[in-house]
Amino acid sequence: MKKAIIIGASSGIGKGISLELLKKNYKIGISARREERLDEIKKISPENVLVKVFDSSTEKNDVLLDYFINKLDGVDLIIYCSGIGIINKELDYNKEKKVNNLNVSGFTQVITHAYNYFVKKGSGHIVNISSIASEIGNGIAPSYNASKAFQANYLQGLRFKSSKIKLPIFLTDVRPGFVDTDILMGNKDKLLWVAPLDKACKQIADGIDRKSKVLYITRRWKIISLLIKILPEKVLRLFF
Repeated sequence: MKKAIIIGASSGIGKGISLELLKKNYKIGISARREERLDEIKKISPENVLVKVFDSSTEKNDVLLDYFINKLDGVDLIIYCSGIGIINKELDYNKEKKVNNLNVSGFTQVITHAYNYFVKKGSGHIVNISSIASEIGNGIAPSYNASKAFQANYLQGLRFKSSKIKLPIFLTDVRPGFVDTDILMGNKDKLLWVAPLDKACKQIADGIDRKSKVLYITRRWKIISLLIKILPEKVLRLFF
């Protein structure tokens, strides 16, 4: 039986991926701040779900990973789903710091510890839920897009590292567009190509099976990625 850790599993994409992995007969360790949400997942398959209440923005993520690794007697897959985005038109430093504490510092702590664990193990797979936002700046949420760009670049760097050290440690950068989760804050009808949550999570789970390097969710967001690369900044700034 394959084993995985999902950090940020209580809702949205994190919860959806957890459910997809259970369908694929994984044993999983899941964490988030909301215990009742985690228990909902555990009820589906009590013998295959290990729960730990945890705040990735304030607590030591390496301790969390080691807890799950020890309880599960090793893992094959570690997925980081935690993240925060804040609209910050006034460019308040404390808001920017809050985003970076989780999306940069928390992310880096998880990914470095996971990667070093897989180096010792000799193989493994790390998945991060990034965003199409990683490919462009944003005038009203600067730290969110910048932090996602950091994540995408970091994973690419570790893919290069895996090649250099000649170990089968895979890193998948998942870049969703709009997915029907609470983060849309009721604006679903105003947004482009909003994917149903179950469809998005199935595509992510299938991409994990393929060990994809970069995964656009849904696939049509590759078109937006291409436009971002070819359109001049004077056009892009009208939208971002």
